[in-house]
Amino acid sequence: MQIVQFYSHLNGFEFIKYHKPHIWDEFEAVLAGVDAERCRTKASAEARKEGRTLYSPVDMNKEFCRLFAQHDWSERRVTNWLAEDTDLLRTTMTLEPEAHKAAIEAKGLEPIMTYNQTDFVKDRVAVEIQFGKYAFVAHDLFVKHMSFFIAGDIDVGIEVVPMKSMEREMSSGVPYYERDLFNLMRQGRGIPAVPIILVGVGP
Repeated sequence: MQIVQFYSHLNGFEFIKYHKPHIWDEFEAVLAGVDAERCRTKASAEARKEGRTLYSPVDMNKEFCRLFAQHDWSERRVTNWLAEDTDLLRTTMTLEPEAHKAAIEAKGLEPIMTYNQTDFVKDRVAVEIQFGKYAFVAHDLFVKHMSFFIAGDIDVGIEVVPMKSMEREMSSGVPYYERDLFNLMRQGRGIPAVPIILVGVGP
């Protein structure tokens, strides 16, 4: 697999190339190690693609997990506790998880556990491989990458999606670079407020 296009939001690419060139080199090495054609294993049951064998997101994700692990990239997960009290959340959301939970309980409310997770993190750079549903890209950009950046855990987020030419060989509903580039650019230069590299890949 290879990078076909990329877009640098808030100088995400420039930051990595200047401060962490080894991270970009590893990222490209992982992409190059994924043989997309070997992952063309999904028999389509869709009317418009019936009888075709498509790229399997499951198989490609397994390859990414294997290769990123070889380079010592790991998952990052942060637990959060939720409640319906707006004022309480404003004053407690920056607390450590157990203190946050205790503050909610002290108000007589039921704390609801959730978490924020990103698959691959190394040297303050997070990578999300998004071959799932297109709506998940917005969640990655505006929730995952942004929350880890605001918390001071990462400096840059990398979001990987297929190019339209590759998406045509996948099941319906998968994101593609050209659409997500448009969606990102129309938000304006400062939104989301986190350096991001949107990467479009092809086989």
